[in-house]
Amino acid sequence: MADQPPSNQSPSKPPDVDRDAPLGDLGRRLTLRRGELGLSREETASRTGMAVSYLRYLEEHPGAAPDAGVLRRLAGALSTTVAELAGGNTGLPAGTGRASRNARFTELSAGESRALLRTHGVGRIAVSTPEGPAVVPVNYSVVEGAIVFRTAADTTPSLAAGHRVAFEVDRVDDALSEGWSVLVRGDARTVTDPEAVRLLTELAHSTPWSGGERDLWIRIDPVAVTGRRITA
Repeated sequence: MADQPPSNQSPSKPPDVDRDAPLGDLGRRLTLRRGELGLSREETASRTGMAVSYLRYLEEHPGAAPDAGVLRRLAGALSTTVAELAGGNTGLPAGTGRASRNARFTELSAGESRALLRTHGVGRIAVSTPEGPAVVPVNYSVVEGAIVFRTAADTTPSLAAGHRVAFEVDRVDDALSEGWSVLVRGDARTVTDPEAVRLLTELAHSTPWSGGERDLWIRIDPVAVTGRRITA
């Protein structure tokens, strides 16, 4: 039997959880989606008609396994799908949902595009390699208006140094058939000044997901920044 309370009300005995970070896959997805929408746990619980303590249980208990009705209510409150919350779309590229019949494209201003870039995360860099063009993902940050990321020598991203490259970041919401993308064209170079390297290391929002020794910093100074948004 799944380790969970019998209903969507708070359990008679609070779950044995003594940390705020979500523990299970469902908990991570719930917390991430709440953050994307700017919703507190209390606001989300109110939208679904469930006790705050039960939502806390779902987010923090790794064995939580709510029934289909609870998942549907959560998906509706968070403007997403049951498949997204349950991880059914893991491994699939974004954008597999149905397109909206009334989709509209909007060109973003340079200011809007730069604001979206500053949200940080994972972007894709397009570089030339001996085998031909390649596009690879990198963890990046924006510092002083420039895109910076860490890599290792002799990797595909390191080939960007000394060249004009393209860098793209986007967000697609399959549940709402909406999204945006920002494209940067700029000149890439390695950062070698020790003080600049120290500053970038301190400001880094995360370490590269690929792990390993990646102490080569690449900086892309934008020449052009463009973006567009699609809405349903």
